Amino acid sequence: MLDAAIQRFTRDGYAATTVRDIADDAGVNVALISRYFRSKEGLFEACLTSSVDDLRRNTGEAPLSRTPEAIARQIAGPCADGLPYHLVLLLRSSGDEAADRIRLGLLQSYGERLAAVAGWSPGSPGGDDLLLRAQVVLAAAAGIALLRTKSGLGPLAQATEEDLVPPLRDLVEALLKNG
Repeated sequence: MLDAAIQRFTRDGYAATTVRDIADDAGVNVALISRYFRSKEGLFEACLTSSVDDLRRNTGEAPLSRTPEAIARQIAGPCADGLPYHLVLLLRSSGDEAADRIRLGLLQSYGERLAAVAGWSPGSPGGDDLLLRAQVVLAAAAGIALLRTKSGLGPLAQATEEDLVPPLRDLVEALLKNG
């Protein structure tokens, strides 16, 4: 159900997706969604949490030296209309205030984890600057994912995971290692 929901929310957005759509995509009874997730909002929150967990596994938990490879893997990863599911889901506004608060909170948490890999801790001297730098890395990764697929801008649109690693390494080193 979760995979079907992630794909549907990514493709159609929160407002245009119904729990019946998701149940049909997953091949289950719509009552199961209520049983396991309480509501559409609960299912959306579970999708966002799953997306952040996937990003954390692949990037947030990686040492700083492996972060560019992990980000490149996410950008070139499983896609919906050419966009990585997890990145797009986190970028897509839902139109629902509560769901957007959840999404923004999870993005904040992911930025904090990325900053922590670079040595940030809450309240540390210069911490806001390092957190800002981590959020810039996150924003750049999201922008790369969008430009790769929506603009047709070459050579970015045709870049492989291996092609993306060197410029991402330069970006991460410039922003987080020298922060």
